[in-house]
Amino acid sequence: MMDPMTEPTSNGFDYLIVGAGFAGSVLAERLANDGKRVLIVDRRPHIAGNAYDRYDDAGILIHPYGPHIFHTNSKEVFDYLSRFTQWRPYEHRVLASVDGQLLPIPINLDTVNRLYGLNLTSFQVEEFFASVAEKVDQVRTSEDVVVSKVGRDLYNKFFRGYTRKQWGLDPSELDASVTARVPTRTNRDDRYFADTYQAMPLHGYTRMFENMLNHPNIKVMLNTDYREIEGFIPYGHMIYTGPVDAFFDYCYGKLPYRSLEFVHETHAREYFQPTGTVNYPNDYGYTRISEFKYITGQQHPHTSVVYEYPRAEGDPYYPVPRPENQELYKKYAALADARPDVTFVGRLATYRYYNMDQVVAQALATYRKLTGQKTQPEAATAG
Repeated sequence: MMDPMTEPTSNGFDYLIVGAGFAGSVLAERLANDGKRVLIVDRRPHIAGNAYDRYDDAGILIHPYGPHIFHTNSKEVFDYLSRFTQWRPYEHRVLASVDGQLLPIPINLDTVNRLYGLNLTSFQVEEFFASVAEKVDQVRTSEDVVVSKVGRDLYNKFFRGYTRKQWGLDPSELDASVTARVPTRTNRDDRYFADTYQAMPLHGYTRMFENMLNHPNIKVMLNTDYREIEGFIPYGHMIYTGPVDAFFDYCYGKLPYRSLEFVHETHAREYFQPTGTVNYPNDYGYTRISEFKYITGQQHPHTSVVYEYPRAEGDPYYPVPRPENQELYKKYAALADARPDVTFVGRLATYRYYNMDQVVAQALATYRKLTGQKTQPEAATAG
């Protein structure tokens, strides 16, 4: 049974959705498909949130907010998105600039052999990791995670500098979750992700979002702050995907985020670097350079790249994983729980670092909760 607050209003919308990224757009599509009237608003001049892509002046498809590589182990998520896009298979590969070499990351057999001039087998590299690993009684920090697996030297070369740039903190000051995501391999697998489904939307993310929001029950307003219109347009229930601290006017203070500055360049040559992304853990102010043509598969005589510079201020990208920040978020979460008229969903509204597929899964679960459904959505076919 629908909550009374989500019942249709006489001449307005059933739902006002704040934010046209993955969380908001998935919910808009699902609810519109149920016959609900949905208004989705976004402060930016475009849909698709940080996944937005566009063609630059050279005619190259770029990701203005940095590279977005789709990967998931969830058949439900992949099947759902397949309703709105065809796919191009793509396995992302990353090299790290270390000691004058470009070496595979995550660290694998080739990384160790080339870095140290060795010729180890998979079995021997396991023994190598065991011999250099430092015993850590209780893994609490990001430093603990890495040194307990691969020792101090590999930690210093591949992780410490990168993490300090990315977060503005030493790994010893950061929660273990930051580096726990990065595997170490004893074989020659040089794929950055090992997920079951690895592919890119064939015609780009923006096209996929356009298809998702192309429904007669969905109205989209861009360049619009929801506070400018919420008092004038009647609606039944709000779904909010923006920063939770902003919703409550920062009454407990700002939740800490790290931001990024993106510097885009186009070069008059076919390729700029040997793979999609090259990390720079130790040199330069940027953390990595990504080249879009590898990621999109586009054929073009020129190429476009993006440099990523971590920043303390700017758009919120990464929640800073420290215990005191989680405690602050819990205060806002309590306020959110006390607002049955608003559903909070997505990365910013729940102060979690989610991959794209995790946001889609969270949005689908939220849809089922809102509508009282207990079943999974019907299977979809790619098209």
